[in-house]
Amino acid sequence: MAFRRAPAYAKNGRERYGLHADTEHRFAACLAEAADRDIPVTARAARAYLDVAFFHPYDDGNARLAGLILVFLLLREEVQLDEVVPIRTTVRRADDAAGAAGLARLVHGIAAAGQRRALRPLGSAGEMPICG
Repeated sequence: MAFRRAPAYAKNGRERYGLHADTEHRFAACLAEAADRDIPVTARAARAYLDVAFFHPYDDGNARLAGLILVFLLLREEVQLDEVVPIRTTVRRADDAAGAAGLARLVHGIAAAGQRRALRPLGSAGEMPICG
């Protein structure tokens, strides 16, 4: 699939993503930062998610691709999310740095909570017993 060749629109036309001569190159450079292991994986995954969402590289499927990239980056480092709805349903703006940091904290919190739940012994408080 080729990088888009015209401005893109999202949210029923309320958001416009421009296109400049270096947009595709800037997008590739941002995604390359997802491999920087000096940055926590949850922050890298959140950043890549937002990069796809706000560079809007393709005519269709950007939200789905953003979600797949987020999960891929986490799974590559054996971090699993047992829920993604809070991530996928929270509206973000491209110019909101605090919101981007909040997304990274949200991804980290969901990953940590999922790990705690996975490590909890069966039959712990709040779990339904499995009947055979």
